[in-house]
Amino acid sequence: MPLSGRKLWLAGIGGAGMSGYAILAQAWGAEVSGWDRKETPYLEGVRAAGIPVEVSEGPPSPPADAEVFVSTAFAGRVEGASRAELLAELVGLADSIVVAGAHGKTTTTAMIAFVLDCLGREPSFLIGGEIPQLGGNARAGSGWLVVEGDESDRSVFSLPATVAVVTNVELDHHTTFGSDAELVEAFDDWTSGIETVVWGRDLDPVDFALAVPGEHNRRNAACALAALEAIDVPRRDAEEAIREFEGAHRRFEPAGEVGGVRLFDDYGHHPAEIAATLDTARALVDEGRVVALFQPHLYSRTLHLASELAEALARADIACVTDIYAAREELLPGVSGKLVVERLGEVRPGMRVGWAPSLTEAASLVASLARPGDVVLTIGAGDVDSAIPLLRERLRR
Repeated sequence: MPLSGRKLWLAGIGGAGMSGYAILAQAWGAEVSGWDRKETPYLEGVRAAGIPVEVSEGPPSPPADAEVFVSTAFAGRVEGASRAELLAELVGLADSIVVAGAHGKTTTTAMIAFVLDCLGREPSFLIGGEIPQLGGNARAGSGWLVVEGDESDRSVFSLPATVAVVTNVELDHHTTFGSDAELVEAFDDWTSGIETVVWGRDLDPVDFALAVPGEHNRRNAACALAALEAIDVPRRDAEEAIREFEGAHRRFEPAGEVGGVRLFDDYGHHPAEIAATLDTARALVDEGRVVALFQPHLYSRTLHLASELAEALARADIACVTDIYAAREELLPGVSGKLVVERLGEVRPGMRVGWAPSLTEAASLVASLARPGDVVLTIGAGDVDSAIPLLRERLRR
């Protein structure tokens, strides 16, 4: 095995990325252990792979003879190599397809891995979200390695892909890139060194029905099919399999129906993603309304894209905005979800818009406004999905 004899310790092992790296490295021969600050859903798969995990508020001392790799969340707090270095090493150990872009990359990566799995190609994969039909976010197989890249910390640009897929290029990480031009240059530099590159901008959406709704998913499918063709998967076989793909966790995911109100949860946090999600929801309602409960993600994104976020949310009939999910960022004075609320008032005067700083308040407000026939969506990359059970409870009253 390519990593036999290596001992690795991962700080932040419960994250969407590091959990997958741990599973793959263990399967490829390394002895892996790790730490995280809190329990996460991804740790179930890590432990199932036989990897010991310590959960504590502060990081313990790693094994003395272990190589230490640190997730972006704990960079500067724990000494060690970056997660990007570990990922680049893993990608270099196999023929690999790396999917990048501002949005659609989780679904596109999952589509590629799903088709390869359906066709018996035994893929390995590292995906930034849970894929129910694949049994998780990571697996070690004997075939192609399919990886979701990440430009937020520039880590994708160090990956030695065999095939690169760029779904789209839009500025989304304002603390990493100073301009659209800088981001475009980074993608151009990366792809110039890769023999086979699929660009979403060059492709039309597929013209057949998928199990996942929306034109954005037909565009994702076009990227996935082009990548599969590039590694000699017959188009007809790939199309037949991709029709059965049912989506990733938190990507326009049905969350039940209560009192005639249908609930959906979506990870969208960039304006283009939010617009696509709301357009998809619009196609599902007849006499009902589209109601959005939106949690902004990152202070920097909210500051720079408040107007664009408002323009996207204006596609809903009713919107309720919560305070910002900070994630890895420190508080920016004067920046809150109110910025989006204020812009909504300018973009669409008269629209019913609510401001509810906490998710508990937001769930109560949205439930009080919803009526039978409506579609209610929780939208955001933070913990807005925790409002779903609150919505169910209040809608039953």
